[in-house]
Amino acid sequence: MIGNWSVAHFRARFGGAALLSSSAPVTYGLITLCCLLFLLGPAAGFNPVYGSGEGLVAAQRAYFHRWGVVPAELFEGAPRAALTPATALFVHGSWVHLLGNMLFLYVFGAMTEERMGRVQFTLFYLGCGYLALLGYAAANDDSTQSLVGASGAISAVLGAFLFLFPGARVTSLLPFLLFLPLRFPAWVVLPFWVALQWVAAGRAGQGPGVAYLAHLVGFGLGFGYAWARFGRPTRVKAAPAPAPEGENQP
Repeated sequence: MIGNWSVAHFRARFGGAALLSSSAPVTYGLITLCCLLFLLGPAAGFNPVYGSGEGLVAAQRAYFHRWGVVPAELFEGAPRAALTPATALFVHGSWVHLLGNMLFLYVFGAMTEERMGRVQFTLFYLGCGYLALLGYAAANDDSTQSLVGASGAISAVLGAFLFLFPGARVTSLLPFLLFLPLRFPAWVVLPFWVALQWVAAGRAGQGPGVAYLAHLVGFGLGFGYAWARFGRPTRVKAAPAPAPEGENQP
């Protein structure tokens, strides 16, 4: 999941001034939909339909198996399985999983959507997310673990963001520096994250965990698409800085 990073990014800026999004309905709609589906599903633990205790755990497993990607089943040719790389983008396994992913979509999605446009961003998000999960499944085609989450799609957003806005300064909290808020340009922060994902993917074993390979595939697809579609990084004029306020979380 995206939230499982060593660096937590809370706001993108250009030249010290906040770059505010005037309209990003697709990004906010995706966040709302993912949160709503999570609250209605068994993972949140709020819906009494799914029971409690062992019954709830069984319901969660069945839910993830139905809507998530199961690599061993994906390439058997069943129409339902072919849809799971799309449905899995809207399913999350825990509160941490959900909030981590939605935080990064909130921070990086709005500017990327404004640059691409609503329709193009929607197709980009869904297409790259589908292919990222498909790539992970192809590399682990004998796995029976259910894979859920929007990490692959959001990683694609990060890749596109890096190409489109390399100079955006990202406020980050570094655990090894006592979580002091520091600001770095995207061209420093995001390649560092890619390196972490690469190392983690090489060490990943079988069984449940974070699909680092899906992150890498998604990031590469997003960066490649932005390069092919837009050709050069976007130069954005910074808006006046707003009055100081607390950092927002989705």
